[in-house]
Order: sequence, then structure tokens, then C-alpha cells
Amino acid sequence: MMTSSDDVNSLSEKTHPACLDHELLLKDCQIQNVRRSGPGGQHRNKVETGVVIKHLPTKILGEASEKRQQGRNRSVALFRLRINLALQHRIPEIPKSASNQWQRRIYNGTIKVNSEHDDFPALLAEAMDTLAYYQFDLKQASEYLKCSASQLIKFLKKEPRAFALLNQKRNDLGLHALK
Repeated sequence: MMTSSDDVNSLSEKTHPACLDHELLLKDCQIQNVRRSGPGGQHRNKVETGVVIKHLPTKILGEASEKRQQGRNRSVALFRLRINLALQHRIPEIPKSASNQWQRRIYNGTIKVNSEHDDFPALLAEAMDTLAYYQFDLKQASEYLKCSASQLIKFLKKEPRAFALLNQKRNDLGLHALK
């Protein structure tokens, strides 16, 4: 029988870090409070309200300093970390079918999610992992994800860096760029 730490290790090896819940993800992170310039006047220069979160296994960062409250910057930095993980870290294997989280977001082949929703980084990671698994073949990836290729493109365009990365990878493989 596995111990609880074995369960966590097994889960984190199979699950993309952007898909982990906040507490589990933060167990693998280093959080640093920093001073940053910007709005907030004198208060800003005295207090470390900026937050940098580093995912230690991948060395990927999420940063925020535009809010006056450290707690709000921490939430923004964590969201940005999850987006950066979705863009920069790949899981080599994908499950036999799209996740329940992905399937709940598909309505008649349309992907319904706001780019600022907490689920967005996990869905982006799943889409990018699926595309990488299928060698950035949009048709195969969209069939696996049960949406149209145009819907998948529209979803990726919600995070411009994801769409640019898709085109870069397709170019590297000798495939035409998508519009």
C-alpha cells in the first residue's frame, strides 16, 4: 500500500504541474517577496508587496507586483506561474481520452472558458501537451480533444504566447503556420 507522500509523488509525475491544485503546486515552489517600482507611492518603496514564485523542479517563474497588497500579488503570481508552466513544460504521455475538466468545457464542439478563469492554465496545458503528443497536427489533436480545429486555434489565441509557440513548433517541423 502506498503512503500519502507516495500518492503525491505518483500524482505529480503523471499530472502536469499547471493542473495541480494550488496547495499541491506550492509544495514544489519557492516564494520570494520583493520590492518593485510602480504605482503606490512611498508605501511601494518601503514594503515588499511584489511576489516571485519559482517552481523548483522546472525552474519556471510567476511574478506579480502591480497590486498594492501582497496577497493579491501572490494570487496573480501563482496564476502566471501556472500559465508559464502550461506553455513551457510538457508531459510526454497523454491519457486515453481528454480530462473530465476539458470535457466539461466543450459544448457542441465549442470550448467555453475565460482566459482569466482558474481552470484556464490546466486546460491550456492539456491542449499544449496534446498538440505536442500529436506532433502539432491540429486535426489529430482536435479529434482527441473532441472539438474542431478552428475552436482549438481560437482557444490558443486567448493566450497569444501559446499560439506563437504552436506556430514556432509547426515551423520547426516543416508545417505551415496557422492564422
